[in-house]
Amino acid sequence: MGASPVQFFNAIKEAEAYDGPSLIIAYSPCINHGLKAGMGLSQKEEKLAVECGYWHLYRYNPALEGTDKNPFSLDSKEPDWSKFQDFLKGEVRFASLYKMFPDTAQELLQKTEEFAKVRLDTYKRLAGK
Repeated sequence: MGASPVQFFNAIKEAEAYDGPSLIIAYSPCINHGLKAGMGLSQKEEKLAVECGYWHLYRYNPALEGTDKNPFSLDSKEPDWSKFQDFLKGEVRFASLYKMFPDTAQELLQKTEEFAKVRLDTYKRLAGK
């Protein structure tokens, strides 16, 4: 919701309109993430997650199967990967790796970014982009 209220409402409308079960998957920061900016800025955190590529906005509408429209829609813009590592460092759950495992933290967080890029490539392929 913090990244794109329009996309959020479109997803809600599609889910409600579908004649069957619907599932909405959302990035929802919680107190266990340990937002260094504070929970009062959780919608800003959602926006940052999408901007940096940690989370992607997408929808899947099975009602479009068998039509000329792709049921999978990738709604996020191309991420700014230069913000990815700073995003991770803004959450205690990731930043604590530097304290607990200083020798491997950078490698683990770099792999997190690599996996996010692979996930985005998969979403692009599904969306036909």
